[in-house]
Amino acid sequence: MPFQPIEMSAWKRRSYFEHFLNTVPCGYSATTDLDITRLANALKTGGFKSYPALIHALCTIVNRHAAFRTAFGASGEPGIWDDMHPAYTIFSAKHETFSSIWTEYHADFTVFHERYLHDCGRFADIPELFPKPDTPENVFPISSLPWVPFTAFNLNVQSTSPYLLPIFTFGKFRKDGKAITVPLSSQVHHAVCDGYHLGQFLQDLQNHLNEPEHWL
Repeated sequence: MPFQPIEMSAWKRRSYFEHFLNTVPCGYSATTDLDITRLANALKTGGFKSYPALIHALCTIVNRHAAFRTAFGASGEPGIWDDMHPAYTIFSAKHETFSSIWTEYHADFTVFHERYLHDCGRFADIPELFPKPDTPENVFPISSLPWVPFTAFNLNVQSTSPYLLPIFTFGKFRKDGKAITVPLSSQVHHAVCDGYHLGQFLQDLQNHLNEPEHWL
């Protein structure tokens, strides 16, 4: 999980980073509908669950884009993680509470799916916010609102220490004829992620979802 500090004097993004971190500190969010028709059909055939598939897809594409792996290190310096793992929410119907747990990412989806099932089985009904210990530093948050077919979603993150990593939220699946879509809200910090970066990320994610036969 090496963290590579950024050499600020040579970083072409330095002026943008400093402006949106200090002068006009801001993040932004965007919600898009992802077409998961082919993915849903492949999951049904393979007997896999949809939530871990979406989590795995997000993490796969996050690990391809440096802008989505940029964070502050332990000493406060900006840098880029070599790889990331997902920290995602799960719901306990028994307690009517949610928890955030993490699962180690693996490029092989079947391996990740088994790890997901193991972690959910162990921690799903523990009424604590963070029931799984030893969360690594290189995780990014994912949540789900499977009851709400939202068209926009925004988190108001208040912190004295800016949070640079992306935050993703899935909504309720929608069916329109044979097509199946899911809304995804992406919240990013403008200091490290412009609209171009988000656009490239979402296109890569959609392309990945369009080809489940290559990774399921």
